[in-house]
Amino acid sequence: MKQKRPYPKVVVTRKAAKALAGGHPWVFEGEVVRTEPSSTGTTVQNGGLVDVFEENGTWQGAGLISSQSRIRVRVVTRNANDRMDEDFWRRRLRWAWEHRVTTMGSRALPGCEPDTNCCRVIFSEADGLPGLVVDRYEDVLVSQVGTVGMERLKPVIYPLLMDVLRETGQDVVGIYERNDTPSRSLEGLPSEKGWWTPGDTAPLDLSPRRIVEENGIRYDVDLENSQKTGFFLDQKYNRRAVRELARRKRVLDCFSHVGPFGLNAAAGGADFVRCVDVSQTACDLAAENARLNGFDDRMAFSCANVMEYLPGLARDRQLLRAEGGPFDLIVLDPPAFTKSRSTVEHASRGYREINALALRLLPRGGYLATCSCSHFMTRDLLARAIAQAAHDTGVQLKQVEERQQAPDHPILWGVPETHYLDFFLFQVV
Repeated sequence: MKQKRPYPKVVVTRKAAKALAGGHPWVFEGEVVRTEPSSTGTTVQNGGLVDVFEENGTWQGAGLISSQSRIRVRVVTRNANDRMDEDFWRRRLRWAWEHRVTTMGSRALPGCEPDTNCCRVIFSEADGLPGLVVDRYEDVLVSQVGTVGMERLKPVIYPLLMDVLRETGQDVVGIYERNDTPSRSLEGLPSEKGWWTPGDTAPLDLSPRRIVEENGIRYDVDLENSQKTGFFLDQKYNRRAVRELARRKRVLDCFSHVGPFGLNAAAGGADFVRCVDVSQTACDLAAENARLNGFDDRMAFSCANVMEYLPGLARDRQLLRAEGGPFDLIVLDPPAFTKSRSTVEHASRGYREINALALRLLPRGGYLATCSCSHFMTRDLLARAIAQAAHDTGVQLKQVEERQQAPDHPILWGVPETHYLDFFLFQVV
């Protein structure tokens, strides 16, 4: 590279360069050979921009360095003509928002809110903004910053994002930060949450409790204390798929959280919905959401461990009837059973077991909605676990549909970590 660049250099191994050429943006700690100052004498700063070179001198891209992280550099561009200024970040943010408008802007249910009113606006590496997640809940954005590089860029990124949204007519009043994820400690960052305000601006006087709508259903969302950023937006269209099957059925929604699958089933005309979650707080919020939408006469809630609850129903037919069964449709939306490659085998047994428990409760002709939200539990591994569960229970499955995460959580080819949700609908035959 002949042009002078202002960034310090990170020299990496051939293995790292090959991965970057394949589209994966990460350079790991062990792949860094050495660092060098820029031609102007600028040295590497934690969270700063660096140029990445292979040992043979080939420029591989520019990215953000994290001195304390095992993922040492996250590349943000492989175009040597990019200037890493405000216009660069504005383009990234605009492209991300335009993707949501294009893929979701015309998919709203008749008479309902636009699907972009509640959606993921920024999905980290998949949108070229590694370490940043931003979800929209009507007029509020909720962000999670997981890397020191994005932490340093917040004063630039946040105002630009607000500008991009407002330029397209979106009413956004503020950004609530949920920077309380464990990954921040790996970057040497503190855990914190609250309304973001630029500079010396006075704190926003807004409640972190919001009433939001998704698929025409109202939810009372606690942005401060609920899981993730307040709600699970990635299942938006999978919930619709369940809704379309639910008419005149008795539905069991397992791992229900605040009830989105169950509420969609009720909206689709289910005769009865039982929601089950181990968290009493989640059950209480689900019950409140049922009241908000006028479904409380057809919905009931049980605080229980699903892995114990389902065998109990199978053993005790009287209990099954008391809980609203027999059920025609069962939804399994468990938390990730594995968050590392080393525990995939154990997780596979867990998915096999939970699906077998559900299949034992379903009659011939009944329906099963089942999924995994861990990228380590690949689509093929999940399919194999479900097939084994069907064999264990002596049933055959007729596939209705195979789905993934919603397009506001885009899957970037070459970066398998961005593909983490697989969802199946079956009929038992």
